[in-house]
Amino acid sequence: MVTDGAATEPARVLVAADKFKGSLTAVQVAERVTAGLRRVVPEAAVETLPVADGGDGTVAAAVAAGFERREVRVTGPLGDELTAAYALRDGTAVVEMAEASGLQCLPEGVFAPLTATTYGTGELLRAALDAGARTIVLGVGGSATTDGGAGMLTALGARLLDGAGRPAGPGGGALRDLATADLSGLDTRLATTEIVLASDVDNPLTGPKGAAAVYGPQKGAAPEDVRTLDAALAHYATLLERAVGPGAAGLALAPGAGAAGGIGYGALVGLGAGFRPGIEVMLDVLGFAPALARATLVITGEGSLDEQTLHGKAPAGVASAARAAGVEVVAVCGRLTLPPHALHRAGIARAYALTDLEPDPAVCMAQAGPLLERLAEEIAREKLTR
Repeated sequence: MVTDGAATEPARVLVAADKFKGSLTAVQVAERVTAGLRRVVPEAAVETLPVADGGDGTVAAAVAAGFERREVRVTGPLGDELTAAYALRDGTAVVEMAEASGLQCLPEGVFAPLTATTYGTGELLRAALDAGARTIVLGVGGSATTDGGAGMLTALGARLLDGAGRPAGPGGGALRDLATADLSGLDTRLATTEIVLASDVDNPLTGPKGAAAVYGPQKGAAPEDVRTLDAALAHYATLLERAVGPGAAGLALAPGAGAAGGIGYGALVGLGAGFRPGIEVMLDVLGFAPALARATLVITGEGSLDEQTLHGKAPAGVASAARAAGVEVVAVCGRLTLPPHALHRAGIARAYALTDLEPDPAVCMAQAGPLLERLAEEIAREKLTR
């Protein structure tokens, strides 16, 4: 680029966006943005780093960053067998619970709020241990379950028994019948493995802000189901406190305990996991810092930039890190409900929405790719040709 006869350093763009849920994966978002930028500035230096915050799409983001994709047959949330994937590189595994126990694993329109199990997530963790992982990032979000991680712990060797000494049934509803919790049989490799609980929510396990009350309805739980699940999770926590000591009671109130139907609590108590905001963990794992150091402009985004974005979602994490490094950030999205002052507080100079080009949400969903390329062209004209 030349300005007033003097050569200036060309812009170096980092595209670090999450998926547009229901329309484009994070990888596809990066591809479309890159195509739009280069249509206006063919020589543009563009680096892509698809990101995720621990929910669905986390494994795909890790694979795009160079991790190896590993597939495993596991137990789905309804008890049927399915193929799930995790990612592995240099002794670090990225396990996405949504792959094995997520709403995406259910038939369309089918929910099982009282019986859906996290057993398959435990099987994914065991597969990562078998592959030699010494650090496991457990990304939670998008779950179909509210079982407090009981299924996960059972798959890893815990014994959860009812009053007759029989293994408890699947799902959060069965937790109300628990009489004994024995964690002594948990896989011994867990004690020497760093488990990081990566989540974008900090809810406690139970109560009005707990796993059942806040997220149960999204999984098909009726008001009576929510009450049943909340009481069952409280009973479960009491039994785990007896099994491992009084520290378990405090962990029920810890940030992330209520994540993904309480699997966060199971991970904190049973796996010795440490909680970190999902996007913060994933940016570290994906190598965001060195990529940011090479950039003069960051383009982030997700399907909907709204109030939830500001509470630990991927664009907020990307923008925060970029602002700290003094790098300008703009965002792309499907729909935008945040006012400019909220964007600026988050470190985003401007947001470009598909609905600016096409007001019909259905058309935006169907034509997200071409519309996103048009937004990227606009960004290129405004930011790369000055």
